[in-house]
Amino acid sequence: MEARAPAPARRVDNAVYPLEINTTTPASRRSPSTTRSHWPSRRWIPWLVPSFLVANVVLFFVTMYVNDCPKYSSSCFARFLGRFSFQPLKENPLIGPSSSTLLKMGGLDVTGVVKKHQGWRLVTCIWLHAGIVHILANMLSLLFIGIRLEQEFGFVRIGLLYLISGLGGSVMSALFLQGSISVGASGALFGLLGAMLSELITNWTIYVNKFAALLTLVVIIVINLAVGILPHVDNFAHIGGFISGFLLGFVFLIRPQFGWVSRKNAHLGYPAGSVRHKHKIYQYILWIIAAFLLIFGFTVGLVMLFRGVNANKHCSWCHYLSCVPTSKWSCKQQSANCTVNETATQWNLTCDANGRSQIYPSSSTTESQISELCYQLCT
Repeated sequence: MEARAPAPARRVDNAVYPLEINTTTPASRRSPSTTRSHWPSRRWIPWLVPSFLVANVVLFFVTMYVNDCPKYSSSCFARFLGRFSFQPLKENPLIGPSSSTLLKMGGLDVTGVVKKHQGWRLVTCIWLHAGIVHILANMLSLLFIGIRLEQEFGFVRIGLLYLISGLGGSVMSALFLQGSISVGASGALFGLLGAMLSELITNWTIYVNKFAALLTLVVIIVINLAVGILPHVDNFAHIGGFISGFLLGFVFLIRPQFGWVSRKNAHLGYPAGSVRHKHKIYQYILWIIAAFLLIFGFTVGLVMLFRGVNANKHCSWCHYLSCVPTSKWSCKQQSANCTVNETATQWNLTCDANGRSQIYPSSSTTESQISELCYQLCT
């Protein structure tokens, strides 16, 4: 899931699993119109999805190296790891770096995107993770979903689907959660999940047990989105990624009719079909509608974002999509204001919101670092 800071930056991801769709029928009932057992399609060897996994893991190690917890805290978790040790669990229960480090490494920060022209954060944030728990959940989901899709549709389409969905999740997150830092690949992963749903819909006629497959997939999607209403989970990134992936599935994952494929490959021994058109009319219609909505949605979303629009002002109830307050938790975001007491050799920072204090050496602490340390104390 998408994680956001304050408190602290994290995307607690629940794993999402791909749907194995039964595409065969008993031998006595098989026919070209109801099965894909004789479908002469190419099977790709997946390499891009494993590469994405390696890139995410490498960046997590780089993030922990930059974090260097022992330099700023005496209560690091797993301190024997040296500068790779983790922030105290009270600060980051996902076992990872601080919010300030995630911000430094390229976490999604709306102020940076809008006022400092750091639009690159919309992309870099999907390669960062808030902790070991976070990255394990996301990478397991990526393997289960992504490899199967890359085998079916190839690295070009799945790579574009992953990246564009991640961007869509970042844009929606930035429009609705403007006081938080968001990191994680969950928007992209939900995009893959959304694409699985639209692929089933647009290629409806070539599947068997289609209603059972659709029901199973919808249940998986609803459960994953429902977890996003917990605090500190960026469900807007999930929703934005899912919508982007759902529309992209109609564009990228469209399959030709079985009859057209068998007619084209009749010389290979497949039964010749009578279908002349590669796709059905409804597939073309869905392609056009999805392409239009994608272009329109990204254009409007990016224009609103770079103009500094807060989408919550235009939707009074939308914040409940990401967090529903209960008697057990609050959805209010903490501020990052600190009282600073300076001596000849050290700074004493106290967070005004929660009263937490920390002492830092003044000789090696710049004003910029003080702001980051204050943010870390308060979140």
